[in-house]
Amino acid sequence: MKRATKIKILIPLVIILFLGAYGRHKHFNREIDIAGKLSSKEMNEISGIAASGIMPGIYYVHNDSGDTSRFFAISPDGKLKSTIYYPGDPKLKKHLGVYDCEDIAVGPGPLKNESYVYLGDIGDNNAVRHYLTIYRMDEKAAWLNSAIATANAVPLQLKYPDGPRDAETLMIDPIEKLIYIVSKRQDSVSVYTTPLSYKPNDTVILTRRCKLFFAGLKVFKWITAGDISKDGSEIVLKNYEKVYYWKRKGKEPVWKTMQTKPEEPLYVPEKQGEAIGFTPDGKGYYTTSEGVYSPIYFYKTP
Repeated sequence: MKRATKIKILIPLVIILFLGAYGRHKHFNREIDIAGKLSSKEMNEISGIAASGIMPGIYYVHNDSGDTSRFFAISPDGKLKSTIYYPGDPKLKKHLGVYDCEDIAVGPGPLKNESYVYLGDIGDNNAVRHYLTIYRMDEKAAWLNSAIATANAVPLQLKYPDGPRDAETLMIDPIEKLIYIVSKRQDSVSVYTTPLSYKPNDTVILTRRCKLFFAGLKVFKWITAGDISKDGSEIVLKNYEKVYYWKRKGKEPVWKTMQTKPEEPLYVPEKQGEAIGFTPDGKGYYTTSEGVYSPIYFYKTP
């Protein structure tokens, strides 16, 4: 074998071995770990994850299209603690009350010192919906008192200023008190906001803030999830291949922070990874994927 041929073979091999060793190093240093697996077959198309604002060690997850108006309370290792049902849109009977719930977030709301769950029925694969709906629910510790619980939901209808589009990312900014939605499919995705304060069944036009470009192939580069930390200082977005991380500068608007170059921390691509959510202290985040008994990954923040 010629020396040049050996070099051509050895260089990629060395790179692969280095990346493997690096990944193992990260794992052993607990910068990445498998926290557990989703324990119920009912959690088979998880598309969002968010930490409870009042119950340590509790996270909320939900399925996307095809499920009814409900979400699940789980422990970090994936054990199902309670299934919470809420009233969906009565016009969507054939869709079981919701059209395509794609992300969940927890944050402040109309009452001080209260925590709220926001569930985004924002999926629109064919970009045909006349409006989107976000459901706001006052978080209750009593949800964990039984295997099945109910929640009151205050709906908000949203419209885009530039026509229908698909989205899978809903985030809550606790500093500026804004709802964030990031579109999914365009070559450059768009970032939209609207105030957290709204009246039941309001219909509002989202404000378009900016565009973000991420390199990569279509489908793999589509933005599938995001989160803002509880204190508002950290932001993550993810696609099917990468996680993007930003550290906010003071009270700078999130959409301005996201226009700066992000860090790209280690991420293990999942089967269909569409969920990411910070821990309450912001020192780490969890990801999980669609699929029965999908693993839940924990990562330290950069």
